[in-house]
Amino acid sequence: MEKTLYDKYGGFSTVSRIVMSLYEKLLEDDDLGPFFDDVDMPKLIDHQTKFVASLMGGPASFTDTHIERAHRNMTIADSHFDRLKTLVDDTLAEFDVDAEDIQTVLGAFEARRTLLVKA
Repeated sequence: MEKTLYDKYGGFSTVSRIVMSLYEKLLEDDDLGPFFDDVDMPKLIDHQTKFVASLMGGPASFTDTHIERAHRNMTIADSHFDRLKTLVDDTLAEFDVDAEDIQTVLGAFEARRTLLVKA
């Protein structure tokens, strides 16, 4: 049986460190940082850790409805989503995630673009 990316890279503890590092970048980013003003960051990071874990084949799961509902009051453009993907790519690379596995995770993010970006 093939290991999930979640298992391959160390499970919850590694995913948690990846998400913490990603959010450090997001909060410092001039374009994306403002999306997190007045947000309960510990709660958000907990949710995002579970979300990224699910994208990597971990135990958590998120429905499209949940994702869309969480972002419905935000004005997210394609440029914001593209920047997010760049930061995800950079962060995963910093954690020595293989290039092919990074593309798998980015593909999972891309599959949800229409849930966040409102044309």
